[in-house]
Amino acid sequence: MKDQVAIVGIAQTPFAKRLPGSERSLAAQVIVEACADAGIDPSEIDGLASYTMETSEEVDIAKTVGAGDVSFFGQVGYGGGAGPGCVGMLAMAVATGQCRVGVAWRSRKRGSGVRPWASAAYSQLGTAQWSRPWGLLRPVDEIAVLWRRYMHEHGGTRDHLANVAISVREMANRNPGAVMHGRPLTRDDYHAARWISEPLCLFDNCLETDGALACVLVPAERAKDLRQRPVYVHSWAQGMPAQGHPMVNYWCDDPLLGPGWTCARQLYRNSDIGPADLDVAQIYDAFTPLVVLSFEAYGVCGRGEGGAFTEDGNIGLGGRLPVNTSGGGLSEAYVHGFNLINEGVRQLRGGSVNQVPGCETALVTAGECVPTSALILRR
Repeated sequence: MKDQVAIVGIAQTPFAKRLPGSERSLAAQVIVEACADAGIDPSEIDGLASYTMETSEEVDIAKTVGAGDVSFFGQVGYGGGAGPGCVGMLAMAVATGQCRVGVAWRSRKRGSGVRPWASAAYSQLGTAQWSRPWGLLRPVDEIAVLWRRYMHEHGGTRDHLANVAISVREMANRNPGAVMHGRPLTRDDYHAARWISEPLCLFDNCLETDGALACVLVPAERAKDLRQRPVYVHSWAQGMPAQGHPMVNYWCDDPLLGPGWTCARQLYRNSDIGPADLDVAQIYDAFTPLVVLSFEAYGVCGRGEGGAFTEDGNIGLGGRLPVNTSGGGLSEAYVHGFNLINEGVRQLRGGSVNQVPGCETALVTAGECVPTSALILRR
């Protein structure tokens, strides 16, 4: 299915701590707007893909946006691990003729909603029962444990994490749609911030945001005749390692070899584009350590070199690999990573507020440390 399907329309709501409207109404809004961006009537939609943690059910969305007969619908699990998987699964459906116009979306009232891990009942569910009752109460606590191990084994430092937080904030400061637009972050600010789960501080954590996003996919042949420059789904993959344990990887031989490593092998196996060919990367950043771990998993640098890769402006505009050019989950908005997909599309269209000159290839990843997914997009 390499390059057989293209993303031809994208849309997103404003991002804020609290937005009016339900998750369903926000989802319907962006789906209609993404169709308008592509020049396609919503009545042509016959394929749907979303996250399992989505309160907007397919039947309600299809009726609300005025879709026609729907011949494909599916969901991908594990929250922040799902975004590229939704797009890839939908691309597979389009490429094989299961549908002809597919829409993937994410609608999330994260800023004004509840946190599921805050409930006692959640701690008894699934793999959470092996971590939450014993003090790892939140995802940040689990990632803090992994980063402490990385510091011990590979010499990672808090300055490496500061490099990530500061770089994506600089991107957001140039993005009027980012929650953190106009709010600079200095190294002194970073080191003075309060602990959230030591060694992770306030600025190592993503935002809590309301918002919704969507993208429209069609066969490559049709994409040539539509309103926007096509962005082709060159490769996609999912990954879940043997004996994996979401977030903490307790049962793996090496907890730092997370799902991203499994996903990357499959991603590049089906790709003509390798790590050295990437022009921009949109790396899932619910927490700053995930960016460092993902650099290594996806071959951007060698094992143990992810921290050093953040130095010398490598991940900023003009660097070796600009990262999260809209501000990402740390400084634009946290919507389970779907904003990274839309920003990858904007870069390849040539319309990002932090445009990488001559951008022709983009890596988009979902969350490292949970069963995950990734895309390689190209012009």
